[in-house]
This record gives sequence, structure tokens and C-alpha cells, in this order.
Amino acid sequence: MGERTLVQVLVRDNNVDQALKALKKKMQREGIFREMKLRRSYEKPSERVAREKAEAVRRARKLERKRLEREGF
Repeated sequence: MGERTLVQVLVRDNNVDQALKALKKKMQREGIFREMKLRRSYEKPSERVAREKAEAVRRARKLERKRLEREGF
């Protein structure tokens, strides 16, 4: 839980817009925006378990759909 990751982006040729775009992409990939949204308010442990189970079901269904699509069904 005390895990900290460093997200770092270099600014080249004073191009702050490009660096900001790269930073946002890295943060999206790391899941930082999602984490911030979840931590905005307290989530009871039972609600967290229910949400995680629902997410797992969604992921499994999505993988199954992709597998069936790949196999041509």
C-alpha cells in the first residue's frame, strides 16, 4: 500500500505540451487516474470486494468474447 512509483518525463526543446501529453499517457498506463478516482471517497471493504469481483467478471467476459471472435464464432 505504501508503494510509490516515479513517473518522469523529459522536456525536450522547451516543448511542454509534448511532455505533458507524454506524462498523461504514462499516468493513464500506470492507472494513476483510476486510483485517484477511487480514493476520492472512502470505500467500505465489502464494497471494494464486490467491485473487484464485478471487474473480474467483466474482464473474463471480455477475454471470452475476444477469444470467440478470434476463433471465428
